[in-house]
Amino acid sequence: MSEQKTLVRYEARAGVVTLTLDSPHNRNALSSRLVGQLHAGLREAAADPGVRVVVLGHTGNTFCAGADLSEATEEPVDPEGPVAGRARALAGLLRTLVELPKPVVAAVDGHVRAGGMGLVAACDLAVAGPAATFALTEARLGVAPSIISLTVLPRLSSRAAARYFLTGEKFDAAQAEAIGLITSAAPDVRAAVGELVAALRLGSPQGLAESKKLVTAPVLAAFDARADELATASARLFASEEAREGMTAFLQKRPPSWAE
Repeated sequence: MSEQKTLVRYEARAGVVTLTLDSPHNRNALSSRLVGQLHAGLREAAADPGVRVVVLGHTGNTFCAGADLSEATEEPVDPEGPVAGRARALAGLLRTLVELPKPVVAAVDGHVRAGGMGLVAACDLAVAGPAATFALTEARLGVAPSIISLTVLPRLSSRAAARYFLTGEKFDAAQAEAIGLITSAAPDVRAAVGELVAALRLGSPQGLAESKKLVTAPVLAAFDARADELATASARLFASEEAREGMTAFLQKRPPSWAE
């Protein structure tokens, strides 16, 4: 995956590719490099006929912290500049997860925030352990879960979506299962993922790919209809003064001006 530091580890074994988010310095945040490497890993797995299943995991106590706020605050205040490219890159990554012709299983035993929720929701199956917590924190930072709404909203009931999109409250794996964000909450994530992988291996490559198309068709239609619009909206929000105050306050560990 190039000579730059590896932030996403790729391991193939017995027809299963494990992609491990390994960027501890920023809690596996969606930096441009991590997004690019994860995208490359997914393309590699898709192109390998020997790969039957992809597992998306993580190191450390955080699955994914969402956008890399330090990277975002360093960018010029320009909705048509680098921030727009980052928004479109995230949309492309989520779409790749959804349309990958092989099932993708998220293995989560850590914190999931903001954009990380989009990754979990884009996976076909997701298992979360006792250390997992979830939150859509965007509104507290002055932005909105624009792009990730394409994968998150189809998973949730309308009441659950309204509550967690608006309040930014944290919830655990049991609640994530109850509202449909994940497939199951499990005391042993590795064992539970292993059971799902074994079940998936019983399906033929063609059968799995075509069955997945049936499930994901409405999500991909939403990408076709709204991805560009939502990427533009996300870029506009991230470039706003209100968002810069929210992100700066978060990095400085202080309340933003509207919460004081």
